[in-house]
Amino acid sequence: MEARMTHPVMVLPDAMKALVALSKAAQSGSIPPAIPQLVNLRVSQINGCSVCVDMHARELKNLGEKDERIWGIGAWRESPLFSEAERAALDLAEHVTRLADQFDAVPDTVWAAAVEHYEEKELSSLLISIAAINVWNRLNAATRQPVGIAS
Repeated sequence: MEARMTHPVMVLPDAMKALVALSKAAQSGSIPPAIPQLVNLRVSQINGCSVCVDMHARELKNLGEKDERIWGIGAWRESPLFSEAERAALDLAEHVTRLADQFDAVPDTVWAAAVEHYEEKELSSLLISIAAINVWNRLNAATRQPVGIAS
């Protein structure tokens, strides 16, 4: 597969700076580093972004995550390998990514589970992280960026 065009953030370097700054701002420091990466991997799977699936799987591996958790992220609901806090983050990420799939995009039950495990600053970090990975996924998928080329 070949990219349809040069990656948009390479064409518009200020966009790259802005997206990098957004992702950096989302790092609250109090959330274990694997949680945003698990979220990034799951959202990238949903959006069909091969570049980000590859990158975030590798980043999880570099964080010391077991292969079973990386491979199993797509079936996290049925897996015993994820904590309740990770499940809350993944559920929130799926709902925020699939806004148009339900009348109530992020149901109160999903929000309540997230609030049970994360304080406001951590929730803000998660939400900004989810928004950022969705931007990257959409840019990569729209321009068909192959693994090893974008981001």
